[in-house]
Amino acid sequence: MMKSKYILLFLLVSILIMGCGRSYNEEQKQSAKERLKLYKEDSLALKVAVLPTLDCLPMLVAREYNLFDSLGTDVRLKNYTAQMDCDTALSRGRVEVAITDLIRAERLIRQGTNITYLTATNTYWQFFSNRIARLKELKQLDDKMIAMSRYSATDYLAKRAMDSVKIKHDKVFFIQINNVNIRLNMLINNEMDAMLLTEPQATVARIARNPILMDSRKLNINFGVIAFRTKAIKDSRRKRQLQIFIKAYNQACDSINKNGLKHYRKLVCKYYHVSETVVDSIPMIKYKHVNYPRQIDINIAKKWK
Repeated sequence: MMKSKYILLFLLVSILIMGCGRSYNEEQKQSAKERLKLYKEDSLALKVAVLPTLDCLPMLVAREYNLFDSLGTDVRLKNYTAQMDCDTALSRGRVEVAITDLIRAERLIRQGTNITYLTATNTYWQFFSNRIARLKELKQLDDKMIAMSRYSATDYLAKRAMDSVKIKHDKVFFIQINNVNIRLNMLINNEMDAMLLTEPQATVARIARNPILMDSRKLNINFGVIAFRTKAIKDSRRKRQLQIFIKAYNQACDSINKNGLKHYRKLVCKYYHVSETVVDSIPMIKYKHVNYPRQIDINIAKKWK
């Protein structure tokens, strides 16, 4: 009798184990199938690398308000916090489109990445000094630390600023801080002497009363661009996606210009991790329809290495 109970118990446990095994295997197959489906969907979508900077706002508006979907295409924004990461994603084919600047883009081209400019953006950079350090003029930056990203617009502008006051580059410590949010925090936390910032990080720095030593707009330089992998237009599906992307982008620009940034306050707070006070303090920005970068700006970027 006791032996029979053990046999019965063994059979029940065996059945239970076999059942669990089948369930686990089925879950694994289902999971793999789901991953494959998601991978295919992602590979077919138009992928765009974006940063937490306001030059990307039209793309965020187009996604949040379903402009891409309503026009019949799947556009997926890939979020990065460093411009270098956007460029790497573009050069390695992880995305088809990316936000960047002409200095970095021209370097990518020299390194063999075949890209085409889709549009210039309204990006500008302001050169801030640390208010605690009491640096109020560019000439005071001798032997100071300046945060920037190498081979980028911030690199170019920082060195041009030093040239304007005849400070040799080797007399300044150019510190590579690629993450735009970390760079800002280093200024706010008194860990860096100076840096270049675009919006909305520039507004945060202004609210914190950090002095502005230079503004790229006064130099008549427009380096901000959106670029795409050139081979994308050779594929009919990608070409159509880009055409729809442009249409949605233009519609988003019109909406922002008509309603103002305050209308999108919650969206900006959500994706840029800033307060409503910051959003309300951002200067009025005019967003232009897709337009090719100025040749004068491209030429400056081509010559600078």
